[in-house]
Amino acid sequence: MELCSINFRTILHSSPSPRRLSSFSSPSFSLQNSSFKSKPRAFNTLRHSSLTPQIQLFQLGLDRQNSCFHPVSASSSSSSSSSVTADSEIDRLPADLNVTETQEPNSRVKLQVEVPPLVCEDCYKMVIAEFTKQAKVPGFRPGKVPESILVNYVGKKNVQKATVESILRRTLSHAMLKVTGKALQDSIRIVTKFSELEETYSSLGSLRYDVVVDVVPEIKWITEDAYKNMKIVVEVDSDIDAHKASERELRRRHKSIGPLKIITERGLQIGDVTVLDISATTIDQDETKIKNIPSAESKGFHFDTDDGDKVLPGFVDSIIGIRPGETKSFPLVFPESWKQENLRGLHAQFTVTCKELFYRDLPELNDSIADKLLPGHTTVEQVKEILLQRFLEVEQTAREQATDNAILDQLSKMVEVDIPQSLFEEQGRQLYGANLLEIQAKVKLTEQQLASLSSPKAVNEYLEHQRDNITRLIKQNLAVGDIYRRENLQFATEDLVKEVENSIAEFKRQKQEYDEERVKDQVQEILEGAKVLEWLKEHAEIQYITR
Repeated sequence: MELCSINFRTILHSSPSPRRLSSFSSPSFSLQNSSFKSKPRAFNTLRHSSLTPQIQLFQLGLDRQNSCFHPVSASSSSSSSSSVTADSEIDRLPADLNVTETQEPNSRVKLQVEVPPLVCEDCYKMVIAEFTKQAKVPGFRPGKVPESILVNYVGKKNVQKATVESILRRTLSHAMLKVTGKALQDSIRIVTKFSELEETYSSLGSLRYDVVVDVVPEIKWITEDAYKNMKIVVEVDSDIDAHKASERELRRRHKSIGPLKIITERGLQIGDVTVLDISATTIDQDETKIKNIPSAESKGFHFDTDDGDKVLPGFVDSIIGIRPGETKSFPLVFPESWKQENLRGLHAQFTVTCKELFYRDLPELNDSIADKLLPGHTTVEQVKEILLQRFLEVEQTAREQATDNAILDQLSKMVEVDIPQSLFEEQGRQLYGANLLEIQAKVKLTEQQLASLSSPKAVNEYLEHQRDNITRLIKQNLAVGDIYRRENLQFATEDLVKEVENSIAEFKRQKQEYDEERVKDQVQEILEGAKVLEWLKEHAEIQYITR
């Protein structure tokens, strides 16, 4: 179906543009770590783009093959922040439009616009006036060409197309006043075929067209005060316990000092390091059904027995006593909590061959090695204290992040939102862009790989695969913004100034371009989100459970 899909940046501009945090990153506000990505921002003002002289018909972007209207103007390259109020720039029409608003699913509004003959005639006169100024008709002075001759020279069909474009340009801003303050940027499009517009104008001298636009979605809480006095259960990983983590780190540093020495006269003991060849198969009475388990196999696997809690339960006990060159075979069962879902509950037969065996020749853990454990310190107690303080900070940060995540997750379940497609796609593309940047930072991609990952197909597959996650994030962001307004929360102006300065300084240090207003908007959004989380934690009942 041929639809008129117009980029309305040439006609409508919002007061500030929507905040897109995918383009913002600074030391103070990391995009990947921020829970507040993007909130919808509506058009508050309208801008009318003046009629481009139709003598330059093809520069307007009129696609004759598809008969679809894509207006192009110099204003499209200007900043969307350079907008003015609707009253000051929308020109007056000689007659009122008839605009009917219809609500559609996914927070979309359909506007049925009827343009009366008087407006169409006025637009026709403007088009003729422009053609008269610019057309160079042999035998006539500029501006003195009779209308009938001018129309024949330019072509009646071209004049008609130009008139329809003029009508759309002049009337769309007026029609969009119906959704002022609600329409989402870049979501507006005319869905009526251009050929139908031409036919209607040609036969009736008037015009009718349909516009669809996404609007800011309404947030419905399960109960009016659902977010107040929340009861949150936060699961905390036992690995972040500061005392246990600092003990592990001290042991790791101690072991790094001691050289590895070969063992020849005894078998494996706890504390040793070994090199193993490991293979595994499924267990079945029917030998024809036995299969290898590739993900459980490894050649030349360096295994520190102190890391026994990181491998399959029962593995370490099964290889205790094994000697270099010896092979042991034993059955194990993958627990239901195993990370690889396809292995959970699977009965497997392991075969392990010991290739090499080492022990660490550790020095005694006393003050004489304190400087080796942590340079600049003279006692083991100092080392322990410093390591504990470091891990206490890590634990606090992890607990706070886990608490924030638990609160945000519960918020998303407390609201019902009819999410606009344009908002879903924007949030999804931001996430995909951030993921792509992370990949590029870790792996050098070829141009072909980057093109493949950036293709519409790859992006759309990501959007579909991550639909639930994207939807959850949008609901969280909308809920946070609603709470900020409801509770009249505020943050200190000096905080905003400080963080903006820090962010800009980092952009300059890295010699990256930036938009100061965009940076300010994004920092402000994150500060608002942080203030909401702070308020929610003060009013919530929080229980921590170690797993």
